[in-house]
Amino acid sequence: MKYRQLTTEQLNEMHEEFAMFLATQKIDADKWQEIKDTKPEVVAEEINLFSDLVWEKVLGKIKYLTNFSGSSLNLFRFDEELIQRIVVKCEKGNFDFSKKEDYQWFIDNSKDKTISYFKGQKAFFKERNMEIFELIEKGCTMDKGDLYELIYKMIDK
Repeated sequence: MKYRQLTTEQLNEMHEEFAMFLATQKIDADKWQEIKDTKPEVVAEEINLFSDLVWEKVLGKIKYLTNFSGSSLNLFRFDEELIQRIVVKCEKGNFDFSKKEDYQWFIDNSKDKTISYFKGQKAFFKERNMEIFELIEKGCTMDKGDLYELIYKMIDK
């Protein structure tokens, strides 16, 4: 298995897609029930294969990730060969980007002297999708990239 198995909740949400996946292997509902009853190792293999296919498709579409971590904000942008990163740090006491009021203060006071910006880029060390997956597993969330682009324009002047 390349990534990780989808959770039961994720599999339940994708039950139609999973049924279509099984159908491509000529496994109908009756056959699937028989496999579940008699071959649990095959069930695990099929779920693992389906999970990897789903992850591969999702990860291939990701262009931006964000991670709010206390007084730091990590923003990532991905293309085919590079990871671009912006780190925003706030030295204001007890500041937490995940708190709505602190985040709003940051938006309203983005030029405050307690805020530092860093940016950099690097080539993927591993396969693109695997690096993105590892960032998600460490707490990053997918987003549309509006904040990344806004801050990038602000600090790139």
